[in-house]
Amino acid sequence: MPKKGGKPADVAKETQAQSKRPKLDTAASPSVLSFESPDSLFRSLISPVEEEVFFREYWEQKPLLVQRNDALVAAYYQCLFQLSDLKELCSQGLYYGRDVNVCRCVNGKKKVLNKDGRVNHMQLKKDFDQKKATIQFHQPQRFKDELWKIQEKLECYFGSLVGSNVYITPQGSQGLPPHYDDVEVFILQLEGEKHWRLYKPTVPLAREYNVESEDRIGNPTHEFILKPGDLLYFPRGTIHQADTPHGISYSTHVTISTYQNNSWGDFLLDAIPGLVFDTAKEDVALRMSIPRQLLMQVNTADCTKKLSSLLRRLADRLESSRELRSSDMKKDFIMHRLPPCLGCDSDALTPGGKLPKIDSKIRLQFRDHAVITVEPDQESAVSIRTPLVCLGWGVGGMRQTHMMGTEDDTASEDGLAQQTHGLRFPVSYLDALKQIWSSSTVNVKELNLTSDEEKENLALSLWTECLIEVL
Repeated sequence: MPKKGGKPADVAKETQAQSKRPKLDTAASPSVLSFESPDSLFRSLISPVEEEVFFREYWEQKPLLVQRNDALVAAYYQCLFQLSDLKELCSQGLYYGRDVNVCRCVNGKKKVLNKDGRVNHMQLKKDFDQKKATIQFHQPQRFKDELWKIQEKLECYFGSLVGSNVYITPQGSQGLPPHYDDVEVFILQLEGEKHWRLYKPTVPLAREYNVESEDRIGNPTHEFILKPGDLLYFPRGTIHQADTPHGISYSTHVTISTYQNNSWGDFLLDAIPGLVFDTAKEDVALRMSIPRQLLMQVNTADCTKKLSSLLRRLADRLESSRELRSSDMKKDFIMHRLPPCLGCDSDALTPGGKLPKIDSKIRLQFRDHAVITVEPDQESAVSIRTPLVCLGWGVGGMRQTHMMGTEDDTASEDGLAQQTHGLRFPVSYLDALKQIWSSSTVNVKELNLTSDEEKENLALSLWTECLIEVL
């Protein structure tokens, strides 16, 4: 919690005190964000820190503060989201809880000040001005195109869903108590200034969100002020709290987050069932019955030796086949990620240009969005899937519902699958699909298929779904 009645000088004294603490690594001015590719976007986001240095020294290890005194970067950051945007956004039909949270940290606890129903801008402004409440805006990429562009590229870069929240906090106030998150966090300071304190994790690389009490977290390891254009990264599990200092009318920052439930443990939970199923087809040891009444016993310690042996057999199978297929994680990513930000006003792409013929040269479109998989439940088919790859502006609700976790997620799985564009082919088409995937361009007649008819039909199917272009 910020001290009541604190002065700017108080923050200065606290900042001087941090000289006794481990210093937070900092860096100076970057270039403007580059959208040429997912790689270039990320490199420009963390510039001047080198990508290799970031992942070797910071990712999942320690915080990084990139302090900038760059008017161009500050101006660009401000365009991502501003306090003044709220009036127009409220007119579009925002709801408390779903789109906006109004809260304040009081005596180390989060106090939620949400009303019922739709958000009224005048009431929101009143809570902000008079109650010193923080406005938390959920998933602004649904409304702000520039954030859509950034997060879509980051999803391509990480191969993981990327969400965001905007926090607008008035002076002398704090929105949330000390806590840690289950995501990798990138903070972009958009307006005003924010006073941050970071603490040593009590749960490194945490798998869930949790609030920590002041008496448990000890003294901050790092303390600093974020200004417009600055960027802060910290790993999941890092305990943090932030307030807007007195003398600063308000602070706006966006938190961009990724890698939720994206650990090796999550991947094993997802992939091991398929490995067991495939191995059991060939290894009779996994098809043998479990002991009589095993499921009725309280103590199953006698089975640990047998289970250890079976796990070693699975490991041997994995070593020899070198195949470990993701199932639900891949489907979840494909179905829920942002569609490409194409920068056009059309609702959807439609096939255009020349029809592919046997003598045509083709190339894959939206490579960062296309995924080739052998479906674990459909072993006779190969599927190339693209999450709304043919849609320019989130038609079908994917952009509008991105990372929102609606109540009817389970019920809408079939609907989401229908919105995910994809084609099915016999497994004999796998090599040809990999050929298209791995080549910058390929001649239809050179596709690894038996007949010219199959080659032409494959190209035509992909062209119909706007997955290839004819050169």
